[in-house]
Amino acid sequence: MADDLSVVNGARVSFARRVDEMDEADEGLIRFLMRERHGTPFEHNAFRFHVRTPIFVAREWFRHRIGSFNEFSMRYARATDDFYVPAPEDVRTQVGKPGSYSFEPVEPEVAETTRERLKEVYEVAYRTYEELVEQGVARELARAVLPVGAYTEFYWTVNARALMNFVSLRNSETAQREIRRYAEACELFLEQRMPVTYAAFVANDRTAP
Repeated sequence: MADDLSVVNGARVSFARRVDEMDEADEGLIRFLMRERHGTPFEHNAFRFHVRTPIFVAREWFRHRIGSFNEFSMRYARATDDFYVPAPEDVRTQVGKPGSYSFEPVEPEVAETTRERLKEVYEVAYRTYEELVEQGVARELARAVLPVGAYTEFYWTVNARALMNFVSLRNSETAQREIRRYAEACELFLEQRMPVTYAAFVANDRTAP
């Protein structure tokens, strides 16, 4: 279970103590733990997310290794014909040097051309996939024709400490726009389920303990 009380009891076990309800002293303890970066008490809880996202976003997500992932497998299940097409305002150009990029919108006609070309590629890729499967090619091989814009889904189980690290890195101005939107949603769950911990996280410049 993910709640602020799990943090308090995770810390107080050092003194053979346990509480059943939060009080102001417990809230102060959480703020102290966050500020002084005593991180392990924030690990004794769990969030479980069911995520549906393009493969290229999932590959960034899976770099956050303190957690458990179970992903939809195109070895065992047939791929869907569902692919990521950015909204026109999300088609952007990259400006600057590696490590210090900024992103600017493109002209409307470029955005629309991009969207149409992506749809064309997706249609051909999925049609090829279906043809290979119908001819008896194993799904685990036929899937190789599908682009990283294809949607996948996975379960992600993670403790509050690792979730704060994910939010800190992925809900930031330097994160890719697509994964940032998912991180924004994850952050809302953290705020709702662990409001004291979340407030301490924000007060600590959004740095995980």
